[in-house]
Amino acid sequence: MSIYVGNLSYEVTQDTLTAVFAEYGSVKRVQLPTDRETGQLRGFGFVEMGTDAEETAAIDALDGAEWMGRNLKVNKAKPREDRGSSGGKRGNNGGGYSQRY
Repeated sequence: MSIYVGNLSYEVTQDTLTAVFAEYGSVKRVQLPTDRETGQLRGFGFVEMGTDAEETAAIDALDGAEWMGRNLKVNKAKPREDRGSSGGKRGNNGGGYSQRY
């Protein structure tokens, strides 16, 4: 399981985020997603800790805490939704017929 960390400063680095979470146990991995077009950080990240107990301790301590001028949002990450590629039947009224007015 991993931890979602939201409302991050755009100045955060993997090293600084690792240091904060290391106070609560071993940090296995830190991910900081970036915008595909600009390369800028997206303001959130994911942290994987060594054990569930370490994750719980970090969440309890850091959720709502002020860091780098922002109040962090820290909780268990939810599984990624499968967005699929079909996307529905847009633009054709769902039944293959176009509307006429």
